[in-house]
Amino acid sequence: MTIGLIGKKIGMTREFFETGISVPVTVLFVEKGRIIDVITKEKRGYDAIRVGFGKVKNSKLTKQMKGVFAKKTTEPKKFLKEFRVNNVSEFKEGNEIGLELFKEEKFVDVTSKTIGKGFAGVMKRYNFSGLRASHGVSVSHRSHGSTGQRQDPGKVFKGKKMAGHMGDKFRTIQNLEIIKSDMENNLIYIKGSIPGSKNSLVVIKKTSKKINRETTLEKTKKTQTEQAKPASKKVESKNVKKAEKKPEAKKPEVKKAEKDKKWKSK
Repeated sequence: MTIGLIGKKIGMTREFFETGISVPVTVLFVEKGRIIDVITKEKRGYDAIRVGFGKVKNSKLTKQMKGVFAKKTTEPKKFLKEFRVNNVSEFKEGNEIGLELFKEEKFVDVTSKTIGKGFAGVMKRYNFSGLRASHGVSVSHRSHGSTGQRQDPGKVFKGKKMAGHMGDKFRTIQNLEIIKSDMENNLIYIKGSIPGSKNSLVVIKKTSKKINRETTLEKTKKTQTEQAKPASKKVESKNVKKAEKKPEAKKPEVKKAEKDKKWKSK
C-alpha cells in the first residue's frame, strides 16, 4: 500500500493552457494530516502509520478516543486512516503530511463514495433495453424479463442483474492526471471527474500502476516547440535566398537627346 491523503471535493471547473486548450478539472481541498501512531512488525506483524485528518471538538469524542489523543499529546482529529509502509524509520509521530507527497507525481488514484440513486430499475441500473414498447406488452415495458429457468435449478442464481439499490458505494478511479497543485491554499486540480457529490470525502493515493503516457502539459509544450520550429526554418530560408540572389547588372541608360537625334536622322 502507498501513503495517501484525505481531501474534500469542492467542485468542478476548467483550466486553460497557453495553446488555448481547456481541460475539465475537479478541485480538491486537502488538509495536512498528522502522524498519530507508527505501527511496527513487532507490535502487530506489519509496518504502517496511522494518520489523522480534520478537526473535531473535544466534546464530540468518546472517552476512549480522548484518552488516545491525550496519550499522544496531539489535537483531536476527525478521521483516522492507516497506511502500510515499507520503511517505518522514515516516519515519526507528530510529523505532518501534506500535498508535498505528490510533488513529483503526475498521476494519482482517487477513492470516494458514489452518489446514491436509491432503488433503481434494471434499465437505469444495468442499461437493459427493456421489453417492447408496442401493444401486447401489458404494463411491463421496463421490466427485466425472466429471472430463472425451470424446475432443474429451481432458484435464481446469486449475482443476477435485477432492480435494486444503485450507487452509494466506494469506487476507485485509477491514473487520474494532476493538472496543478496550489500549496498555499491546499488545493489540488485533477483532470476529469471524481465519484461523489460536493463536500464528499476523497482518498488520494499514489498510483499502483506504472504509467508511461504523456501529460497534457507535456503535450502542449511539444506542440508549442513543433509550431515554433517551422517558423524559424522559414525565416532562415528567406535569409538564405536573399543572400543567394546576386545584384543584376544595370542596363546603360539611353539619353532622350540621343534618341531624338536618331529619329530625326531617319
